[in-house]
Amino acid sequence: MAFKIYTKTGDNGHTSLIGGVKISKADLRIECYGTIDELNAHIGLCKDLLEDTGSKESLQQIQDCLFTIGALLARDPDKNVKMELPDLREADCIFLEKEIDRMETVLSPLKYFILPGGAVPVSQLHIARCVCRRAERCGVRLNETAPVDPLVLKYLNRLNDYLFVLARYTGRLLEVDDIPWKPGTAQ
Repeated sequence: MAFKIYTKTGDNGHTSLIGGVKISKADLRIECYGTIDELNAHIGLCKDLLEDTGSKESLQQIQDCLFTIGALLARDPDKNVKMELPDLREADCIFLEKEIDRMETVLSPLKYFILPGGAVPVSQLHIARCVCRRAERCGVRLNETAPVDPLVLKYLNRLNDYLFVLARYTGRLLEVDDIPWKPGTAQ
């Protein structure tokens, strides 16, 4: 039997966490994993816009990690959930660091702030980076009232760095220069 996409159980502004407890859709936990979901959608668009196979494969792996993070955040922290959830691992952060290091070997050292833009894939990666920062801020705020796995916050911080470097790397592959920010020069 197929599941219906609509259940009508959230019509009153509440939703259930993994574990069954109902909370307001305005709850910070929902905001947090909703922002992770938004980030995952932006990463999917980035992946569709890129031509570099290695970058596309990395973004696919990142999407998997973001689904894991979303599941971890959607779990009721006060209940022992019987459903087996995937784990985020330190190796996931190390993967991002290695990818950053690999891409930086072909990039010129950054000596100024840069403006997002130059090509659609570069701009979209910067949008994903900004959504990632918002997701990280949501996670930090949530952690002030309910524990969030420190590895989740570390991963989101590292992912922001990765997306910034991937935007620059993608620009290089597309032969698009970084756009330096020159304060006060806009007409």
